[in-house]
Amino acid sequence: MTELRIRAVTAGYGRDAVLESVDLTVPEGTTTAVLGGSGSGKTTLLRLIAGFLRPSGGEVSVGGRTVAGPGVWVPPERRGVGYVRQEGGLFPHLSVAGNIAFGLPWPRRRHRARVLELLDLVGLPASMADRCPDQLSGGQQQRVALARALAPRPGLILLDEPFSALDSGLRAATREATARALRAAGATAVLVTHDQGEALSFADEVAILGAGRFRQVGRPAEVYREPVDAEVAGFLGDAVLLDGIASGGAVSCVLGSLPVQEGVPDGHVLVMVRPEQIALTPAGGGHLDATVRAVSYFGHDAIVELDGIGDGIGSAPSGTVVARVLGQDAPRSAERVGLSVAGPVRAFPVGPSVARPLSGTAAR
Repeated sequence: MTELRIRAVTAGYGRDAVLESVDLTVPEGTTTAVLGGSGSGKTTLLRLIAGFLRPSGGEVSVGGRTVAGPGVWVPPERRGVGYVRQEGGLFPHLSVAGNIAFGLPWPRRRHRARVLELLDLVGLPASMADRCPDQLSGGQQQRVALARALAPRPGLILLDEPFSALDSGLRAATREATARALRAAGATAVLVTHDQGEALSFADEVAILGAGRFRQVGRPAEVYREPVDAEVAGFLGDAVLLDGIASGGAVSCVLGSLPVQEGVPDGHVLVMVRPEQIALTPAGGGHLDATVRAVSYFGHDAIVELDGIGDGIGSAPSGTVVARVLGQDAPRSAERVGLSVAGPVRAFPVGPSVARPLSGTAAR
């Protein structure tokens, strides 16, 4: 198994720096998802690790061996790194077996056994070995691309948004098959993605990348529940952001007085509440009452926009709050409901000169 270490790496194109003194460690046998928007530096990071781009500063090591750094440069083909691209990149003139075995440094008589082993590993039947890529679905093609990357037994696998071109059902099945295959192979993996749910469900750790720097790195539950700031909170899932005042271990905001996570000094704060923390009841049955402004129904769950929080006449601060409920529990538009907040909330100190979202702003 292989550990990946990136230390103080700066890289870019020409005079434009894309990554600025970044640090990242991916422990052996684990998967880290690098989550960021367009232009954040995700693909540049993968190109750097793979050896397609030289850093202008810092060091990259794979399995304890420095592959890029001052006076050191190991070419891509000698790094022992597998790479799965977004579009798969299969050779159309080769069969599935030919694609998987392409470039294997072993005698050809050993190729067939390795191909069948890998097809089983990625959840494809042996009968597909002789098919052409155009006879496969998109998800099957991506599994073959993963099998090809795993074929020479690399210690590190790089996944460049490999599920983004698939439809939702196929994406989930392919993602699960990929995760099983990586675990079975004992490979270390880095996935870059802009999909929040994908990052949270697929990886052992999530690294939030923005403007060429890692904003936060940690286990999915930790990063989701304890984001370092409001920007990360809004990027990693839906977040209701409220203007509030912290005092004595609680915050006062449009949702009343709420317990707050430790470490927040008294004073003006931005309060973060996850939509699933907001429970809805019949009117009069919660801590506060509110009016349903709109409902977005997704079957398994629903997003409910609420306003008129208080008695409906304006005694409470105005603003919109978003709750997430089970689909079967979704209320109707214009209905009056009760609401309460479960668990402690997150709060971020703000100064008087800091621009803040309006009370009740939902970052999505």
